[in-house]
Amino acid sequence: MKTSFYFSIVPSRSRIRHSEPVSLITSNLKASFNIMSRILIAGLGSIGRRHLRNLACIEEHTIVLYRTHPIPVEEAPKLPVYTDISEALSTQPDLVIVSTPTAHHVSVALAAVRAGCNVFIEKPLSHTWGGVDELVKEIQGRGLLSLMGFDLRFDPGLCKVKGLLEEGLIGRVVSIQAQVGQYLPDWHPWEDYRKGVSASSEMGGGVILDLIHELDYVTWLLGPVSELACFAGHASSLEIQTEDTAAILLQFENGAIGTVHLDYLQRAPSRTCRIIGEDGTILWDYHAQQVRWYKAGKDEWEEFAYPDCQRNDRFLSEMKHVLACLAGQDQPRADVTVGRQVLRLALAAKESALTGERVRVSS
Repeated sequence: MKTSFYFSIVPSRSRIRHSEPVSLITSNLKASFNIMSRILIAGLGSIGRRHLRNLACIEEHTIVLYRTHPIPVEEAPKLPVYTDISEALSTQPDLVIVSTPTAHHVSVALAAVRAGCNVFIEKPLSHTWGGVDELVKEIQGRGLLSLMGFDLRFDPGLCKVKGLLEEGLIGRVVSIQAQVGQYLPDWHPWEDYRKGVSASSEMGGGVILDLIHELDYVTWLLGPVSELACFAGHASSLEIQTEDTAAILLQFENGAIGTVHLDYLQRAPSRTCRIIGEDGTILWDYHAQQVRWYKAGKDEWEEFAYPDCQRNDRFLSEMKHVLACLAGQDQPRADVTVGRQVLRLALAAKESALTGERVRVSS
């Protein structure tokens, strides 16, 4: 089977048309969703290109591309480029994947929704509150599908952790400790980190928004947060405008207490979570691809390991989930209302770091 990609990668004031579909041979990794969808990928940075490659591996779709610079993408070097969002939306896509820089997420998503399109928005939903409530209202009022790009919800280890918690394995949870860090210049070694989105406060950079996955998954596992406090700042010699370190203290509505540490500094990348319950402990290590748990009375640690899982597997699982939701075969694990609530936590953390005060978080 071949996947047909009709690409319009759009220059901002001009449009170049390409009248013939371009075919890319797919791998044998297929999923059947019983529909032939037209999908617009808005934004072709590293995550947008990843979604493009993964769509080519999953099913047959017509793909339309939008980016702000008329530069061909490596995956399809001969394709023309459209850079006007209204021109891209005039192709009437069924789904718009919003993978632009964070500062443009809401404006692009609003344009898509007002054109009648379902949306899959990369995390975070935005870098400010401006337009967020309006976007949610438009999506709900039009009865459109929305999904958020919280891909760690598809990590086999975190899914195992959630299952263990739902089983009540460790009893009532009293504490969760999540941490993540990686040296920023190592994220995208092919580009100057000082010119990237992470370095710019105007574009939505900084560890609190960049590493918002932790705020998402701790609430996915333990439920809503009622109050938080945060210390954050630029603690290193990195040449960036944004905070490179943050420590967030969370009070959950169920009484549990959480800590979330985020940084751009750890030379050995690290992402772990420890959950303490009255009857045991659960440990997750992302890089070790391992979950361990201790149950009171058994006096031994048990383990779930998934060494054969590749990083892209969870993005593939996420995209299959998006397409299944688009086909009416599944319900979103995280929609725009989840994205709004997680953004509320991130902005509250920024507020706390600025004012030195604890911040109440409304549901």
